Amino acid sequence: MLMPSIFGESLFDDFFEDFANPARNLVRYNTPTTSIMRTDVKESASGYELDIDLPGYKKEDVKAELKDGYLTIHAETKSNQDEKDKDGKYIRRERYYGSCSRSFYVGEDITQDEIKAKFEDGILKVAVPKKEAKPAIEDSKYITIEG
Repeated sequence: MLMPSIFGESLFDDFFEDFANPARNLVRYNTPTTSIMRTDVKESASGYELDIDLPGYKKEDVKAELKDGYLTIHAETKSNQDEKDKDGKYIRRERYYGSCSRSFYVGEDITQDEIKAKFEDGILKVAVPKKEAKPAIEDSKYITIEG
């Protein structure tokens, strides 16, 4: 009878991976966190296009907020996998809750109406327009000279 493995592909995966890749300790099995929030940023003549990978997430799980010139993408997911045998006894129970967020500075002149976002096939596509930099106007303050 095959039982779900608590190990990776082999018994020694955990042992050797901990030395080779200590950051993997933060990522555990059956979680969608291995490729979360990888982002491609493309610059075009009219603005920037962000493609953010969110595999395993649904549109309802993703929120985008613009505050103080920062665009913050936040994603949150929950998973519950229950498997029972014919007698109703648990063979396996796994629960997962995860969230991630990432912020991008887009400028304080950008409004939320100007940013367009679309979620499709696990990829959030965000279009941010470019704003021309306003030249700094030097405000000269003269001192009155009496004479």
